[in-house]
Amino acid sequence: MKPIIVQELKSPGCQICAKFEDFWKNKIAGQFPNAELKTIDVTTPEGQELTQKFMIFASPGLIINEELFSTGGFDEEKFIDKVKTLGE
Repeated sequence: MKPIIVQELKSPGCQICAKFEDFWKNKIAGQFPNAELKTIDVTTPEGQELTQKFMIFASPGLIINEELFSTGGFDEEKFIDKVKTLGE
């Protein structure tokens, strides 16, 4: 299995970010042990750099293996499909 790095750029108080983190905990973490989640606050220097690099204007910004997956929301099925594909 190939390693998968998911970066979540979140903003304080973001409800969709909290929903993504629950989704990760309940549907991704156990099923895909090769996937790692890094949560980055957009107010930090690292967060600011990534939001500019990937043109993220809404939280959460999801970057999978250095490729922008989505901003401002996420599709659970598409996310799972992407992780499955990258892990093969």
